Amino acid sequence: MLTLLQVSDLHFGPPYLPRVGDALLRIAPSLRADAVIVSGDVTQRATPEQFRDARSFIDQLPRLPRLAIPGNHDVPLFRVWERLSDPLGEYRRHIGPDCDQVLELDGAVIVALNTTAPHRTIARGQVTGQQIEFTRHALAKAPLGAARVLVAHHHFVGAPDQLRDRNMLGGRRAMKAFIEMGVDVILGGHLHRAFIGNSLDFFFDGPRDRGIILVQSGTSTSRKGRGRERERNSFNLVEIHDTWLQITHYLYYERNDAFGPMSRHRFPRTSHQLKDHRLQPVPPAP
Repeated sequence: MLTLLQVSDLHFGPPYLPRVGDALLRIAPSLRADAVIVSGDVTQRATPEQFRDARSFIDQLPRLPRLAIPGNHDVPLFRVWERLSDPLGEYRRHIGPDCDQVLELDGAVIVALNTTAPHRTIARGQVTGQQIEFTRHALAKAPLGAARVLVAHHHFVGAPDQLRDRNMLGGRRAMKAFIEMGVDVILGGHLHRAFIGNSLDFFFDGPRDRGIILVQSGTSTSRKGRGRERERNSFNLVEIHDTWLQITHYLYYERNDAFGPMSRHRFPRTSHQLKDHRLQPVPPAP
C-alpha cells in the first residue's frame, strides 16, 4: 500500500488561518503517509514574504518525498510587468524550480503539471499539448502495476453543485488522452471545496468500463472555502492498493480544533473491479 497526503490552497497571506494550519501540522505525522502532495495556491498574492511563510509551513510537514505545483494565486496579479516577464519567479525561488515534474515512488508514478496560464487567463488555467506529451512520456516508463497519478491545480470538471466553474482550457482533450494512458487518479484543488468522483460522470468519450478517479481538495488552511465547504477546511488521504484506491476526506472541526475524517470512498483501479462485494469494514482513523 502507498499513501499520499494531499493538501491544497494554503493561501498564505491574509486568508491563512494559523489555528487551522497548526491543526494540520499536528495530525499530519499520525497519518503515516509515504509522500506529500501540495496541489497549488500556496500563497494569496505571490509576495516573497508569503512564499517564505508557505515554505516554512511546508518544511514542517513530515519529511517525506514531496511534490508541489503552483496555482494561479502563486502568479502576481497586480504586479503586471512581473506577471508578464517572470510570473513564477518567486515561486521557483522559494518553493521549487520545477513546475512540470515527475515523482517516482515504489508503486506509483506521479506526474505534476503546472496549469497556470498567466499570458492567457488569470484564474481559469490551461493544459497544453506539450504537457500531454510530457505525461505520456513519463507514464510510458512506469513499471508494470504502478499506479498512475496526475496532479494539477485547476479542475478538469466543475464540482457537481449549484456553483458554476469554468473548466480549464484544453481540459477535455487532455482528459481523453489521460484516460487512454491509463491514469488512475487526478488530484486537484482551486475550487475551494472538495469532491471525489469518476470522470465517467462527466466525460462520455472513450471506454465506458473505466474512468479516472477525480479527487479535488478544498482549501486546507484558509478562510476561502466555498459551497458546501464555505468557511471549512479540508484535505485528502489517498491510499493506493494493488487493485483499488481509497480516499479519506478530512474536515477541520472547530469545536475540537482538529481535523477528522468526514467520508471514505473506495474505487477499483484502472482495469480492475471490486470483486469482493463483502468488503471488510474500514478501520477508524487514528
